[in-house]
Amino acid sequence: MDMRVVSVNTGLPREVVWHGTNVTTGIYKQPVAGRVALRRLNLDGDRQADLSVHGGEHKAVYCYPLAHYGYWKGELPGRELPTAIFGENFTIDGLLENSVHLGDRFSVGSAEVIVTQPRLPCYKLGIRFESDDMVKRFLASGRTGFYLGVTREGEVAAGDEITVLARDPQGVSVAEITRLYVAKRYGQQDAGVVRRAMQVAALPESWKEYLRERLDAMNA
Repeated sequence: MDMRVVSVNTGLPREVVWHGTNVTTGIYKQPVAGRVALRRLNLDGDRQADLSVHGGEHKAVYCYPLAHYGYWKGELPGRELPTAIFGENFTIDGLLENSVHLGDRFSVGSAEVIVTQPRLPCYKLGIRFESDDMVKRFLASGRTGFYLGVTREGEVAAGDEITVLARDPQGVSVAEITRLYVAKRYGQQDAGVVRRAMQVAALPESWKEYLRERLDAMNA
């Protein structure tokens, strides 16, 4: 299957009013033409407003599959869905959450990247869609997209092919991790997946802590 970057999107934080409060958010992204430098922490011309939860080495690039736009068109009839409305840096084709694993490595343009975690939406997605329930719907849909860390800096552009360099041996998909995050309780099989996920070096420590606590609660 052909895997590629359909659009490279960046944006600077802006201030918006939401429920009567001023909020600064970097979720408003626009497609950019030409080649863009991809650095350890983000794309050139891209900034995150709240660095405690956005950006950083585990969230340098947010990817969202083009295929999901069709799903949301059905879910949100009459709504304009311009490219990058989900706040993604890469709108991608040929990669989905159930076929991408934590720790998978890819090359894109002259850069190399690694899959680190799914996206957990925050209230700012609700601001972008002007709808508070969008956050809940987004997570429930399982169509979360995923984050990449940068293992080699380089340049990327729309149309660049995404090539698999290595698949993580644990084989824990982004979709499985999202499911475990949402699941009310864990069965024995889930516990096995969690233990495999803990072996993935690319999965951030905050995720490992969360999963560890859930495992401990299950065995308590």
